[in-house]
Amino acid sequence: MIATEGIEDEEKWLAEGIAAIQHNAFYMSRALDSNNLREALKYSALLLSELRTSKLSPHKYYELYMRAFDELRKLEMFFREEDRHGCSVINLYELVQHAGNILPRLYLLCTVGSVYIKSKEAPAKDILKDLVEMCRGVQHPTRGLFLRSYLAQITRDKLPDLGSEYEGEGDTVMDAVDFVLQNFTEMNKLWVRMQHHGPVRLKEKLEKERSELRDLVGKNLHVLSQIEGVDLEMYKDVVLPRVLEQVVNCKDEIAQYYLMDCIIQVFPDEYHLQTLETLLGACPQLQPAVDVKTVLSRLMDRLSNYADSSPEVLPDFLQVEAFAKLSSAIGKVIDAQIDMPVVGAISLYVSLLTFTLRVHPDRLDYVDQVLGACVKKLSGKAKLEDSKATKQVVALLSAPLEKYTDIVTVLTLSNYPRVMDHLDAETNKIMAKIIIESIMKNDTCVSTADKVEVLFELIKGLIKDLDETATDELDEEDFKEEQNSVARLIHMLYNDEPEEMLKIICTVRKHIMAGGPKRITFTVPPLVFSALKLVRRLQGQDGDMAGEEVPATPKKIFQLMNETIEALSSVPSSELALRLYLQCAEAANDCDLEPIAYEFFTQAFVLYEEEVADSKAQVTAIHLIIGTLQKMTVFGVENRDTLTHKATGYSAKLLKKPDQCRAVYACSHLFWVDDQDGIKDGERVLLCLKRSLRIANAAQQQANVTRGSSGPVTLFVEILNKYLYFFEKGNPQITPGAIQSLIELIKTEMQSDTTTPDSASDAFFTSTLRYVQFQRQKGGLMGEKYNPIKEVA
Repeated sequence: MIATEGIEDEEKWLAEGIAAIQHNAFYMSRALDSNNLREALKYSALLLSELRTSKLSPHKYYELYMRAFDELRKLEMFFREEDRHGCSVINLYELVQHAGNILPRLYLLCTVGSVYIKSKEAPAKDILKDLVEMCRGVQHPTRGLFLRSYLAQITRDKLPDLGSEYEGEGDTVMDAVDFVLQNFTEMNKLWVRMQHHGPVRLKEKLEKERSELRDLVGKNLHVLSQIEGVDLEMYKDVVLPRVLEQVVNCKDEIAQYYLMDCIIQVFPDEYHLQTLETLLGACPQLQPAVDVKTVLSRLMDRLSNYADSSPEVLPDFLQVEAFAKLSSAIGKVIDAQIDMPVVGAISLYVSLLTFTLRVHPDRLDYVDQVLGACVKKLSGKAKLEDSKATKQVVALLSAPLEKYTDIVTVLTLSNYPRVMDHLDAETNKIMAKIIIESIMKNDTCVSTADKVEVLFELIKGLIKDLDETATDELDEEDFKEEQNSVARLIHMLYNDEPEEMLKIICTVRKHIMAGGPKRITFTVPPLVFSALKLVRRLQGQDGDMAGEEVPATPKKIFQLMNETIEALSSVPSSELALRLYLQCAEAANDCDLEPIAYEFFTQAFVLYEEEVADSKAQVTAIHLIIGTLQKMTVFGVENRDTLTHKATGYSAKLLKKPDQCRAVYACSHLFWVDDQDGIKDGERVLLCLKRSLRIANAAQQQANVTRGSSGPVTLFVEILNKYLYFFEKGNPQITPGAIQSLIELIKTEMQSDTTTPDSASDAFFTSTLRYVQFQRQKGGLMGEKYNPIKEVA
C-alpha cells in the first residue's frame, strides 16, 4: 500500500515538474523569438530550477532531465547567434553566472561554455577545465550525475582531438583526455555515493536505480575510446592506469563490475593485448562480490575473436605471453577470493581453456596446464556433488574433444584423467559416453597399447563399477546401450604391427575382465573377434620364435582367447561361449593348428553337455557344432571320427523327434564334403539318412498315438531333398531306386486318412517333384542320372 502511494506521489511530482518546465519553456521560447536575452535567461533559469528536486527516483528524474535538455538545445542555438542577442560570448559566459541557484547557473554555464569553445575566442582547454571544476559545486548524487552527463554530452564534439578544429594553439589531445578522465572520476564518485542516499531497507531498490544510471558514467569511457589521439602509448601510460585507479579505489562492487566490463567492450582489442598485465593486475584487487569470472571470460572471449579474425596477430599473443598472464591472473583471483565457490573457479578454467584452444590450439602443454590447475583446485575435495560445478567440468573435458576431434591427441594430456577422477560415478559415465561418441563420430583409430590404457582409464565408469551401486540397479536398456558402445569402441583399436596389436588386445582384456559378469557378455565377443582378425593376419606362424620378447603368434593368441572365453562360460553365458569356441576352432583350422582346433571343439562339447539345458538352445547349438565341424579340414581321421561320432550321438538324443530327425540328417554332411578329397563316405551318409527316416517314421507314429493323426509329411520331404542332394553329388549309395521308394512312401503317407492335410507340406513336395521332372527333361549327364526315377501317380 505504502509503495503504491509512493509511486502515485512520484507520478504526481513528475507531472508537476514537466508542467512547470513546459510553462517556463513557453515564455523562454517567446523571449527567444523576440531576441530578449534577459527574459530568456530568466525563464531558462526557472525551467532548470525544476531539476533541483530530490523527490524523484533516477528513472523519473531522467524523464524530467530530457524535457529540460530539449529546451537547452534551443537556448544554445540562440546563444550562438550574437547578432540576435547583442552580447559577446565572453560577456555571456560572465552573465549566466549571476543566476540565483547553483544548478540552473551551472547548466547555463555549460551551455554557454559549449558556444564559447566553438567561437575559439579562448583556448578550449581553459574553458573545459573551468567547466569541469565548476560542476563540483553540485554534490547531490543524482543532480550532479545528470549535470556532468550534460557537460559530457555538449562538449564531446568540441574536444581538442587529433585533426580536430579545436586542436592547436596550446590545445592538445592530452587536454581532452584530462577533461574526460576528470569528469569520469567525479561522475563515478557521485554514482557510487548514490548507494548511501536513502534508507538501508531500500538497498535493493537503490541498487536497481543505480544500475539504471550506469551508462551515464560509461559514456565517458566511450568518449575516450573515440578520441583519435589516444594511441596505444597514451592508453597504456595515462588512460588505463587512471581509469583502473578509479575503478579499484571506489570499492563498490556494482561500479567495479560495470566499469571493468565497459573497459573491455569499448577499447580496441589490440590495446587490451598490449596492456594485458595492467588490466589483469586490477582483477585481484576488486571486491570479493564482483563477478570477476564473467569479466575475465568476456576479456578472453574478445581476445579469442581478435585472434580468429586476424590470424596475423597470433605472434603478438606469444610475444606478450597472453596465456601465461591470463593463467596467472586467474590463479590470483581464485586465491584472493577465498569464498569463491568451486563452480566459479572451474568456469574460469573453462574460459581459459576455450581461449587456449582458439588461440594456441597447437600448444598441448598449455591445455594440460589448464587441466592441471583445475585438478589442483579440486584436490582434497570429495567427489563433486554440485550439479553446476559438474556441468562446468564436463564442459572443460568436452572442449578438447570438440577442438581436436582426435581422441589420440587428448590421450596425451596427462591431467585429463585426473580431472575425470573428481566426477561422481554417474557423470563419469556421461563423460565416458561423450569420449566414445567422439571416437565413433570422427572414426578415430587408437593404435598403441599405452594410449588404449589411458583411454580405458578414462572410460572406466562404463567398464566397471566405480561405487557401491550394483549393476542390477541400472536401467536395463541404458545398461545395454552403454555396453554396446564399449563393444563398438573395441573395434576402433587397431595397429598394423602384430606385436603392438597383441599388446592392445591384452590391455583391453585386462580392463574388461574386471567388469563383472553382466558386462563381459557384451565386451568379450568384440575382443575375441578383434583377436581372430589378428590371427588371420598371422596365418602360417604356428611356432614360437626365439628371442627375449615372445612375438605375436596364433598359438599365443588362441591360448589367451581360450582363457577369456572360459571366464565367459562361468558367468554363465554358455551359449555365447559355445559360439565363440566354434569361431576360434574355425580360425585354428585356417591356421592349420589341429590340437588347438580340437581343444576348442572339446570345450564346446563340454559346454553343450554341462551347461546347455534348454531344448531350443540345444537344437541351435548342435546345428552350430555340425555346421562348423563340416567346414573343418585340419583334423586327422581319428580326431574327426571322435568329433563326428559325438555330434551324431548328441543329435539323436535331442528331446523332440522332429529336432532329432533334422539334426541327424544334417550330420550326413559331416561324411561328404565336396571340396575336399578323402571325406566322401557314402555308406555313413546313407546310414544317417536312413536313421533320420526311422526317426521321422517314429515321429509320425507318436503323433498318431497322442493326437489321433500323424501330422504333416514335411520331415519326409526334407529327407527326400537330402537324398536328391547326395544323389546329384555322386554318392553311389544313394540309388534312383531308393529315391523312388521314398517318393512312393511320401505319396502313400499323404493319401493316408490319419495324415493331417498341410498346404505348406503339399507345396514343398510338389515343388520337389517338379525339380525331379525338370532334371529328367534337361538331358545330358544329369538327365540320364534322373531318368530311372519315375513319378508315381
